[in-house]
Amino acid sequence: MTFPTPDTPTAPPLSPKDLTSLGSLGKLPGLVRQLTTLGGCSRPVRLDGHKTEVDTATGLILRHLDSAEMPAGCLLIRCGNRRATRCPSCAEVYRQDTFQLITAGLRGGKDVPETVGRHPRVFATFTAPSFGPVHNRPTGSSNAARRCRCGQTHAEDDSTLGSALTPDRYDYQGAVLWNAHAPALWSRFMLNLRREIARLAGLPQRKLSSAVKVSYAKVAEYQRRGLVHFHAVIRLDGPEGNTSLPPTWATVDLLTDAIHAAAARTAVSGPELGGVTPTFEFGTQLDVRPIRTADFDGGTQITERAVAAYIAKYATKGAEGATGTLDQRLRLIGELTQWDIPIHAERMIRTAWALATRPELSELKLRAWAHMLGFRGHFSTKTRSYSTTLAELRRARADWQRAQAGTPTTGPDEASTLVLSHWVFSGIGLTPELARLATAVAPPTKRAGVASGA
Repeated sequence: MTFPTPDTPTAPPLSPKDLTSLGSLGKLPGLVRQLTTLGGCSRPVRLDGHKTEVDTATGLILRHLDSAEMPAGCLLIRCGNRRATRCPSCAEVYRQDTFQLITAGLRGGKDVPETVGRHPRVFATFTAPSFGPVHNRPTGSSNAARRCRCGQTHAEDDSTLGSALTPDRYDYQGAVLWNAHAPALWSRFMLNLRREIARLAGLPQRKLSSAVKVSYAKVAEYQRRGLVHFHAVIRLDGPEGNTSLPPTWATVDLLTDAIHAAAARTAVSGPELGGVTPTFEFGTQLDVRPIRTADFDGGTQITERAVAAYIAKYATKGAEGATGTLDQRLRLIGELTQWDIPIHAERMIRTAWALATRPELSELKLRAWAHMLGFRGHFSTKTRSYSTTLAELRRARADWQRAQAGTPTTGPDEASTLVLSHWVFSGIGLTPELARLATAVAPPTKRAGVASGA
């Protein structure tokens, strides 16, 4: 049985011939049940092996699972890819989980008390500096005001948006290195933010943690020019985290002032290149807005639900969505000729690939992250005290699914059960026939920020 590569296009509809072929094997009902557990995953991981559960007290085999005896001839598990371009089904689960994670930190739930909604919190956007003029769509009241510097008025879907006006004079090296240092820049900002909060509160820095804890959840988004910027929910908690209220002096205004001051002083130095040590900073466009409750929004759109939905949306996107670049790593730079990507993204990829040969930049691993235009940080991060975790949400969903399916637990006393298992990776993807059957039995994708079955 041969399987397609992970890049196999979407399977066409199941034909009567497929049904006849699958039915002739006598495994069609079992295949449907096994594929249904994938929830529409288009690139499931195939595993070969076995699992045996033994009662250590009696020596009896409680359960035995052998992949060779399964309808598909192997164990199939969801790929879990967060990218919508790779697996829409798994990406949608990730988006819904992120929505729940952000929401829990804004109004409680998932073991987070509802009092967290009374904590000062803001929605902040941090941008990258300019590395040269690019084609854009200025906002204005007249046609002339909406024209790009090139003299044209670009449509919203114009492929030239974000590309350099004069490529030969654009600082591609600076842009790639800024992306590579963006995670370090965020870490330095958080350090400075705590210092600024202590300064504005009139407290020694060593005593800040005994009065206030700073929590956040952020996501990275690519602009069309290929540079990341960060959207973050930043919240002030009491010393015990999300379970305790902060002191009365910890207000939204104080938090806003501290963010502006900390961002202005945040800088990270890169390695020396050609006798010059570059310095990386945030762009001047910093937007900080208070987050209102859904019941009292003061006429603004910055509500709890809007913020959670916005962050969750970008948690499943990468550079490929905004810039048209790749959603997978390159093995050789010559592979670029096989892809139809914008020239601006291609130049950033080639710049990252060339910079990777510099010994002083080896720690940035630019070749491994060339397809991400140099950025190698996590797209979605948070502090431990912000809310629940993705692992907890997944565990709760698995427990819920087992309860719905009536799956028995290991036994009355799991400590007395010995589990013997051995699994090996077999591949990714389904045969064309199974792919069409999986598409036919896949559940409809949920949207609009609803909870995943947890």
